Amino acid sequence: MRVLVLGATGGTGRFVLTSALAAGHEVTALVRDPAALGDVDGVRVIVGDATSEADVQKAVDGQEAILNALGSRNLRRPVEAESTSVLVPAAVEAGVRRLVVCSAFGVGDTADDAGALPRLFFRTVLGAVYDAKEIADRAVRESPLDWTLAYPTRLVDTPATGRLLTVESFSGTGRVPRADVARFMVDQLGSAEWSRKTVIVSGR
Repeated sequence: MRVLVLGATGGTGRFVLTSALAAGHEVTALVRDPAALGDVDGVRVIVGDATSEADVQKAVDGQEAILNALGSRNLRRPVEAESTSVLVPAAVEAGVRRLVVCSAFGVGDTADDAGALPRLFFRTVLGAVYDAKEIADRAVRESPLDWTLAYPTRLVDTPATGRLLTVESFSGTGRVPRADVARFMVDQLGSAEWSRKTVIVSGR
């Protein structure tokens, strides 16, 4: 499958990129700095900005699916809402079929599943980022695309375990390796289980 990866130089996006390649997909990455990708063979690289309409249109052209792991490094200037406002119409116009997004536990309705202290943290330290993600997720849900919104619990850099809990509701806190979340996202390209649904992803 021809797949575009957004956020390919980020913590989770790197695993999404390598997982998509390992699964045999034809992968394109839209990145601002190609040097940040490192030595990854077999990737078509488009240099551009995920908030640029022209760059995103170029990147989505000819794609069958999009794996979006874009995240904000600057907590005061999140990019998720702006990027998604460009991505969704471009994907629809280009005839892209599938969109899988890595959001975050605590965004939107999943905030109700978090404990009181995590909710306070989300609303204060991560308030701007989570607001942007909620706007972005709403745009995805309201689109005609075949989407899946994944809400991972606390992302960690430990090795993949292959043991995931994927549920519609979740109580408390959890943690999950980035590599496992990436593999889950790639697996959704060939699965309808979470088609047009939201899913909380945590480690077991």
